[in-house]
Amino acid sequence: MALSRQYIVILMILLFAPFSAVSVEGALSDADQICLGCHGQGLTMKFGSGEEISLAVKAGDIEASVHRIIGCTACHGFSAENHPHRSYKSKQEYSSLTARLCTKCHTMKDNKLHARLTKQEALKTACTECHGSHAVKRVRDLPRGNQYCLSCHSREISIAFDSGEKRSIVVQEQHLNGSVHKNLSCIDCHFGFSSSTHPVRTFKNARDYSLAHSESCRRCHFDKYSKTLEGIHYKVLLQGNTNAPVCTDCHGTHAIASARKDKLANAKRCEQCHGEVYAIYAKSVHGAALIQEHIEDVPVCSDCHKAHDNAGPMSGDFRITIPQICASCHAKPEIMKKYNLSTDVVDTYLGDFHGVTLKFYKQLGQSQKQIAVCIDCHGIHDISKLSGSTSPVIKQNLVKRCQKCHEGATANFPDSWISHYKPNFKQAPLVFIVNMIYKIFIPFMLVGLLLQIFLHAWRYIVNR
Repeated sequence: MALSRQYIVILMILLFAPFSAVSVEGALSDADQICLGCHGQGLTMKFGSGEEISLAVKAGDIEASVHRIIGCTACHGFSAENHPHRSYKSKQEYSSLTARLCTKCHTMKDNKLHARLTKQEALKTACTECHGSHAVKRVRDLPRGNQYCLSCHSREISIAFDSGEKRSIVVQEQHLNGSVHKNLSCIDCHFGFSSSTHPVRTFKNARDYSLAHSESCRRCHFDKYSKTLEGIHYKVLLQGNTNAPVCTDCHGTHAIASARKDKLANAKRCEQCHGEVYAIYAKSVHGAALIQEHIEDVPVCSDCHKAHDNAGPMSGDFRITIPQICASCHAKPEIMKKYNLSTDVVDTYLGDFHGVTLKFYKQLGQSQKQIAVCIDCHGIHDISKLSGSTSPVIKQNLVKRCQKCHEGATANFPDSWISHYKPNFKQAPLVFIVNMIYKIFIPFMLVGLLLQIFLHAWRYIVNR
């Protein structure tokens, strides 16, 4: 059986090393010692750009390198007798052109990733940036984990798409360390990539690249992913709109923060697509409290619309859930007590005509029926305070809304409603007095009726 080229090289080194000036055990050859006679000192090189680098070489770096057996001349082509002077425009040009010496032995045909990088960005790619120059180590001896990946991805590299677009694939280590995924390694998310396997993938455009990478999230967050399949965003995506948001659009890629900790940042993510709606929200009573007063009790987009299984807000199924959505904050005493607001919003609404009718429609499965819910009176994203300078405007809008169902409703029509507050002697005194009369009169009538029945029965028994 014929020996491979690698085995032949190893065999030649073992056979001829004892007779050569090179030692495989770490000692430098005489030729290398001559080179270090100058390069072991503080030599420098200055480029046309004004940059300057050190040309000093440490003997220990060469002795520990996998290249220690081939000597300086094999890579650089210089000798003590023949040492030409060369000039370069910049440090980058020097690094890139000098690194081309690596291709004399290390061909690119078996490594598609390296071949592609070298071809696309020839003047920006330098082998030595990742593998080192004199202290070159075997790939299997390089640090593993994120540091191994960052040896390339911390440098200025990018990926090119068929559309001609380019995107940087530089990763900042501080982003990884500050992420909620800081305890994970790169290959936990980038499945199929490792120190020995790094497939070259092609994408039509930058958006296809983002969509493909967002699929990695479902390996760990399948519960959240399955919810997105029921959401309006995924439905829009299936209809061919590739601009519909996916996991990485909202949560980011490497600098992933907790969505629960910073409500304003959470709302800002929605602004990326829904800028006009966010601008309205920012001026509302909820948005102003969050942005200007930093009150975190107020709802943001995901509190009302949900984060993953968000339904279309124009559908009937969404409308019938609105009272429960509002109640998630307005029915909590611990929150409403801070702002002196009523907690009876759900009970008072469900107890009046609109609420009773809504429950009736819901039981019959007639969610398409239009019945007034919270947003019809209070607004959607532009919710304002009921008191103050905005009060007349709110009343005008309320009258217009009432007129949609109640033809001929006048400006005083909404005054017949006592809002979500229980009637008392100060607020709605007439309603309060009537309620008190009924609370006394009805039990009195019931007791009187029972007494009359009892007396009739007693008289019948006695007379018999």
